[in-house]
Amino acid sequence: MRGDDEQTSHLFSYVSPEQRVPADHPLRAIRALTDEALRSLSPRFAGLYAKTGRPSIPPEQLLRALVLQVLYTVRSERLLMEELNYNLLFRWFVGLNMDDAVWHPTTFTKNRDRLLAGEVAAAFFDAVRAQTRTAGLLSDEHFTVDGTQLEAWASLKSFQRVDAAPGEPPDDPGNPTVNFHGESRRNDTHQSTTDGEAMLHKKGKGKEAKLAYLGHVLLDNRDGLVANVCVTHATGTAEREAAVILLEASAPPGSTVGADKGYDVASFVAAVRGLDVTPHVAQKARWSAIDGRTTRHPGYAVSGRKRKLVEQVFGWMKTVGGLHTLRHRGVERVDWTVTFAATVYNLVRLRNLGATCP
Repeated sequence: MRGDDEQTSHLFSYVSPEQRVPADHPLRAIRALTDEALRSLSPRFAGLYAKTGRPSIPPEQLLRALVLQVLYTVRSERLLMEELNYNLLFRWFVGLNMDDAVWHPTTFTKNRDRLLAGEVAAAFFDAVRAQTRTAGLLSDEHFTVDGTQLEAWASLKSFQRVDAAPGEPPDDPGNPTVNFHGESRRNDTHQSTTDGEAMLHKKGKGKEAKLAYLGHVLLDNRDGLVANVCVTHATGTAEREAAVILLEASAPPGSTVGADKGYDVASFVAAVRGLDVTPHVAQKARWSAIDGRTTRHPGYAVSGRKRKLVEQVFGWMKTVGGLHTLRHRGVERVDWTVTFAATVYNLVRLRNLGATCP
């Protein structure tokens, strides 16, 4: 018998979002790991909010929503609020019931900025990393370090001379016609009018220059988990300087670190050895700072094979995590965003490795 194509409105619903999400859904494991990390951050959240006044968005719900934004590559917070309005899976993950109102995008952004001021992304990263240690998934013995270019949210047309005199109004205020031919543009003489902290940078010889920041990752080689992460200005020496800082903070004495040929510089190798860390850096064809004392050991070849794992992190953060082109300006906000994306990457890795909450 054919059924009737008629939709009737029900006054009450007796099925909760919890019952509608399958027991084997991949988000269930990530939700459990996220909740465990957020419970450890509760004292920090309490210090960020006043004791009186109108209740704001619960920070736990806000962070869960941001986790979804990274996992599902939601390109804006306005679109994220739209998804929360009708997506039952999103509502369940964040902790909203069917009848709960969804926040206005501006309200959501302002509350997120409070977490930015409280350095919550770094604390969230540390809480998830503590779970990886509890699960025995961090080796603390062998690491890989690398950096990647993060394209800034600024047009090359905004990169203008700092001492330029006011000119005529542009022919098109939204997309002016600019001719850069014959002009030498450098970071010490020019600055972006859109994002003053972004710097002109190119990946290598023959590559186009872009306004960018540099993201740096210290990867644990055992299971491909991010051990530390940071963002710096896009200078020529930033990758090596940031690598030393990350190693000093997270690599214990006696460990090893792999890196590509860009790190084969005498000053970097000496700094790493000064931390009692063995530099398994790929050798340049000429004038290499790495000699047979390092390359003769079997572990050097293993570090070379493991080096590609860090590229998987960068690839995931740019394609899934939405960092192919940044949506925030300023090194502080970009660092917050990249640290949060690295945290979500670790959550996905923990789920894939079968880790559970203690």
